[in-house]
Amino acid sequence: MKQIRNIAIIAHVDHGKTTLVDQLLKQSNVFRKNQVVQDCFLDSNDLERERGITILAKNISIPYKDVKINLIDTPGHADFGGEVERVLKMADGVLLLVDSFEGPMPQTRFVLEKALHLHLKPIIVINKIDRPDNRPAEVLDEIYDLFIDLGADDAQLDFPVIYASGRNGWAVKNLKDERKDLVPLLEKIVNKIPQPKVEIGPMQMQITSLDYNDYVGRIGIGRVFRGTLRKNDSLCIIKRNGDIHPVSINQLFIFEGIARTEVDEVVAGDICAMVGVEDIDIGDTISDAENPEPLSIIDIDEPTISMYFTVNTSPFYGKEGKYVTSRHLRDRLYKELEKNVAMRLEETGSPDTYKVSGRGLLHLSILIENMRREGYEFAVGPPKVIYKEIDHKKAEPIEILVVDVPNSLTGKVIELVGQRRGVMTKMEKKGSLTTLEFHIPSRGLMGLRNRILTVTAGEGIMHHRFYQYEFFKGSIVQRSNGVLISMHEGQSTAYAIDSLQDRGEFFIEPGDVVYRGQIVGEYNKDNDIEVHVNRGKKLTNMRASGSDKAAKIAPAIKFSLEEALEYIKDDELVEVTPKSIRMRKLYLDPTERKRFNLSKV
Repeated sequence: MKQIRNIAIIAHVDHGKTTLVDQLLKQSNVFRKNQVVQDCFLDSNDLERERGITILAKNISIPYKDVKINLIDTPGHADFGGEVERVLKMADGVLLLVDSFEGPMPQTRFVLEKALHLHLKPIIVINKIDRPDNRPAEVLDEIYDLFIDLGADDAQLDFPVIYASGRNGWAVKNLKDERKDLVPLLEKIVNKIPQPKVEIGPMQMQITSLDYNDYVGRIGIGRVFRGTLRKNDSLCIIKRNGDIHPVSINQLFIFEGIARTEVDEVVAGDICAMVGVEDIDIGDTISDAENPEPLSIIDIDEPTISMYFTVNTSPFYGKEGKYVTSRHLRDRLYKELEKNVAMRLEETGSPDTYKVSGRGLLHLSILIENMRREGYEFAVGPPKVIYKEIDHKKAEPIEILVVDVPNSLTGKVIELVGQRRGVMTKMEKKGSLTTLEFHIPSRGLMGLRNRILTVTAGEGIMHHRFYQYEFFKGSIVQRSNGVLISMHEGQSTAYAIDSLQDRGEFFIEPGDVVYRGQIVGEYNKDNDIEVHVNRGKKLTNMRASGSDKAAKIAPAIKFSLEEALEYIKDDELVEVTPKSIRMRKLYLDPTERKRFNLSKV
């Protein structure tokens, strides 16, 4: 039997994880000679490439000498904790990748905490050593502090360190060594990460992630913990709730390089994918039919944010989307549940509306973005935090917020976060930047990123992760300005927008087609106002110099999906179609809006 090493790569967003894996694949000759290789090979999803983040965990293997190294690429963002939690169960060790300037960041801490809790063996890779502002010695001290903070034991604190440049494809044990390839890193993995522990006894395998294929249905991916998994053996599946029933496997695959190779049997310690078991779920155990023994259930973090998804009811219904009915929406959300384990779905009393809960705004906005790209058209309400009751008191989710800002602007950021019930817990200088750490309610984060970018002139960088539930912190002022609402349906004109510019800032350009009840801008005052943006200039045969001044229109403010979701209030919706993201009032008719506002008073 070949030797096996199972290792997960964990890193903060944008610390160079996927780039390093690309270089490992290239240097191990995994790609064939004539194969065209794209950069960031593992970030295969369009959204992952655009945002430069890993969303879905991926499995590949790298051959080195006579050892097969199973590499698991994990997401770096805490909102995808559901992914991280499961895939770490397949690994025996972790590569912790840290930027040589930024040092350990909030998401690094989040994933490392889970890895240490599972007693995985860490190898530290200080990446991007070729940065001109690198500071590897201080970063190493920060990593030691982080390990001690997280309660690492003596064996975990005795970690090996490698210095690397993923982009240039080299790794060294000491900074003065020759910089030529990634062999020192592969050597460390083979020598320091333990062989998978193999118990003797009946076969056991746990499903830790799911894939889906339109031709074969659900594909279960997991690690064989005991015995040998054979395609023709009599097997059973043990569900999370304890139900046991027999199953048969049609195909069995192992990961060889970047491809899946079909095999008849898989030995203990290896990671494989199976086809043919229809009702397979995350955390299920595949076991020997004569001696069914379940493995311990995988814990999944509870959701902290919920949103309502509903069918699109605007006048532009069905013009841009392919899937627009409540049946389409329902089927797609239930399909997402099959592989997105951190998500929850509840049916409301209405057949057109569904309550979707997730780990954070990014988690849910990625789902919305994927759906609109697939041709779905629907509307979503504002994100709401999920409250709990602790000791008969209302409790809410608290997040750890870390903001890096230029030294001269720290006061503005502290004031801004303080207005949102944030409490500062740490402040330290790193060169020209200051790192501020706060505990802040999840509610306070809505719309905060834009405000921080505004007060820091685009130089503030913020990251956050879930910390714990604490008692309710009191009211937080959200958006203080009202909105400009379109009175009529039709094409907006430059003449009308120009004459209304003193009322506020617009989200639309001249020529955009709008409908009655659509939000077209932000009002200067705190109440909402209806405006006529379709008004044309009345033509007369009288002319006077100066009356035909050229319209000077300020550029429209364009919202990304996340920004739109953070912007809207309770009586507003974001309309999502494959081509557009529009904001609108829940009630398009002004009379119904007034009735709704009076009912709330």
